[in-house]
Amino acid sequence: MVYFNRDISWIDFNERVLEEALRQETPPLERLRFLCIVSSNFNEFFMVRVAAMKQALRSGAARDPAGFSPEDQLERTGKKVRAIIRRQYDCLRDEILPLLAAGGLELVRPDTCTELQRDYLESRFMQEIMSVLTPQRVEEDAPLPSIGNMAVHAAFLLTGKAGETVSAVIRIPAALDRIIWLPGEKDGKTCWALLEDVVTTWGGALFPGYAVKERFVFTVTRDADFSVDEKRDEDFIEAMAEVLAGRESSKPVRMTYTAGSLRLRDDLARRLELGPQDLYEIDGPLDLRTLSVLVSVRGFDALRSKPAAIYRNAAFSDDEPLWDRLSQGDVLLYHPYQSFDPVVRFFQDAAADPQVISIKTALYRTSGDSPIVKALEQAALQGKHVTAVVELKARFDEERNISWANRLEKAGVIVVYGLARLKVHAKVSLVIRRETGSTRRYVHLSTGNYNDRTAKQYADIGLFTANDDIAFDASILFNMITGYSEVLRTRKLVIAPTALKHTLLGLIDREAKRSSPEAPGRITAKMNSLADKEVIDALYRASQAGVRVSLNIRGICMLVPGVPGLSENIRVVSIVDHNLEHSRIFAFANGGAEEIYLSSADWMSRNLERRVELMFPVIQEDLKAQVSGILDAYFRDNCRARLLGADGCWKALAPSPGEQSFRAQEAFLEQAAAAERPWTSRQEFTVRRSPPD
Repeated sequence: MVYFNRDISWIDFNERVLEEALRQETPPLERLRFLCIVSSNFNEFFMVRVAAMKQALRSGAARDPAGFSPEDQLERTGKKVRAIIRRQYDCLRDEILPLLAAGGLELVRPDTCTELQRDYLESRFMQEIMSVLTPQRVEEDAPLPSIGNMAVHAAFLLTGKAGETVSAVIRIPAALDRIIWLPGEKDGKTCWALLEDVVTTWGGALFPGYAVKERFVFTVTRDADFSVDEKRDEDFIEAMAEVLAGRESSKPVRMTYTAGSLRLRDDLARRLELGPQDLYEIDGPLDLRTLSVLVSVRGFDALRSKPAAIYRNAAFSDDEPLWDRLSQGDVLLYHPYQSFDPVVRFFQDAAADPQVISIKTALYRTSGDSPIVKALEQAALQGKHVTAVVELKARFDEERNISWANRLEKAGVIVVYGLARLKVHAKVSLVIRRETGSTRRYVHLSTGNYNDRTAKQYADIGLFTANDDIAFDASILFNMITGYSEVLRTRKLVIAPTALKHTLLGLIDREAKRSSPEAPGRITAKMNSLADKEVIDALYRASQAGVRVSLNIRGICMLVPGVPGLSENIRVVSIVDHNLEHSRIFAFANGGAEEIYLSSADWMSRNLERRVELMFPVIQEDLKAQVSGILDAYFRDNCRARLLGADGCWKALAPSPGEQSFRAQEAFLEQAAAAERPWTSRQEFTVRRSPPD
C-alpha cells in the first residue's frame, strides 16, 4: 500500500479523540467534552465526506489513491463509524453519566423520574413547551413535512378512535434549551432532563382523539457538499444565503434514531430514500454536541479539569506602545498558553491611534461577539481606511460571517468577499502608520483564526513583525486579493495557490539532494492533515535519499510510514490532548542553515491548489530557536502521542522503563508560566471590549 485512504484516516483521528474520553483518570466532564467533539466531527463528516462518497458512487467515479471504490469507501467507513459510536455511547452510558451522577449532576430519563419530578416536567410541558411545538401530519400521498438538517425530531405512531393508524412528527425547537434543570435536589444531586424526553412522554396531548402507539426520536443528516455559484458577483451574499437554505432540504445521507418504533423508522427511511447502511440506532441522547454546555456548568469543579492559566508574553508591556516594541524586533505568541490579548490590542490600538491611517485584514472565522470586528468598525467610523477580506465560504460559519460583514460595511469598512473559486484561508493583517515624515507597516501573521474564543482552546502560533520585506509582501497579497494584479514575485511570504506547493516540493527535494550518509538531511513538520499525493511522493523520495523525516499530524495522514525501500526513514506521530493542535510548522535542515516556516496551510491539495494560503519564515534567531524547541517537544511527548505504523494502526506511546514522562502541552504551559505571571487570578485573559483612552 502506497497511500492510506483519506476518509479512513479521518475516522481514525476521531477514534483517537474518543480514546481521550476513555481515559479513566480524566475528570468526567472533560471526558464528556471529548465525546461531544466526536459527535460534532461525525456530523460534519457525514454532511461533507459521506455525501461526496455517495455522489461519487452515483457518478461512477474511479478508485481513490488507496485503491478503494466509492462502494468500498462507504462500506468501510460505515463499519468503522458504527464501531466508534458503540464505544462512544458505551462510555457515556456505563461510565460518564454514572460518574456525573455520583458527583451530583444526574440525568433523569422518563423511567427514572421521581413522582415529584414527573409532576414538574408535565407541568412544564403543558404550560411552556406545548404551545411552542408544531405537530405535522405525515401522509402517504403528500410530501414529507420539512425535516431540517441535524434538527432533533420526535415521531409518533397514532391510532384513532376508528382504529386507523396515522403518524406525525414534531421538530424539537432549537429556541428551547435542550437541557431542562429540575428544581430542588434529589439525594443532594442537581438533576436535569432532556427536552426530547419530555416531548415524547407528554407529546400525545398534541393529538386529542388519538392514542400514542409508538414513538421515537431521530435526526437527519443532509448533504452539505455543494458550493455557491461563483459567477454571481453582484449578489454573492444572496447566493450564499441560498446555499444555507439548501442545506435544510438537500439530499439526506444519514438518519440517527433511538429505539421505540421500527415501523416509523422504516417508513421515514423509505420516504427519505435511505438504505439500511444509512441508519444508525443510538442508545442514548442523539447529537451529543448540544450537551457540551454541561462541560462549563457552574458549581461542579470537582468533575472537570482545573482550568489552565493563560500567561502574558513578556515582550509586551502595558506602558510601552505596541508600535515601539515591534520596531525593536519580531514577537512570537503561542496560544493558548500565551494570551491572545496582544492580537486584540493590535487592532484596538490601531483603531484609536491617530497616526494609523490604514488597516487591512483577512478574516476567515471569528467569534460571534468579536472585539476585533468591533475595533475595525470603530476604526472606519473614525475615518481610517479599513479593508476586510471576509471569506463567506468558510464552511458552517457562512451565516455568522455574512452577519458581521454587513456590520462592517455599514460602518464604512471596504469589505471584499474573497475570490471566485478560491477560499481566502490566509491569516494576515497589516497596519500602516505615519512615522517621522513617512509611513511604516506592521504585520500580524498566524497559523490560526482571528477568534478570541477558540484562541483559549486551539494551539496556534502568531507572529508580529515590522520586517520591511514581509510588510511589502503583505501589501502585494492584499492588492492581489482586492484588485487586479498579475502574479508578482514576493520576497519572504510564500502564497498559495501560486507558489506554495512548488516551493514546498522544492524544499523537500533540496533536502534530498543535500542528504548524505555522513550528513543526512532532516525534515520536521507539524500540521493538521497530509493528503496531497505530490507532496507525499516527494517525502517518499526524500526518505529514499536518506532524509530523516519526522511528521506530527493531528488528523488525516495518507502517507504510509516505515515501508522498506519507500518510507523507512519517515516517522509519523499524532498528539490529541486537551487543546486542539492547530499550528502548522515546517523545518528544513538545509545543510546546517536551518529554515523554519509557519503556515496557515496543511499539506492537502485543497490548501495548496484551491485556497489563498500563506507560508511565512521565522527569521529572527531567538524566535527560530523557540519554534525549534516547540517542534522538538511535540516529538518527545510520550503521554498523549500515538505512533502510526505501516499497517495503518496507531500505537499509543508510553514512557519506557526508567524514562521520564513528558507531555508536550503541559511543558508549554510550564514554559509560559516561567516567562510571565497569569493575567488575572481568575486564570483567563482579559479582552478589552473598547479601545484604550
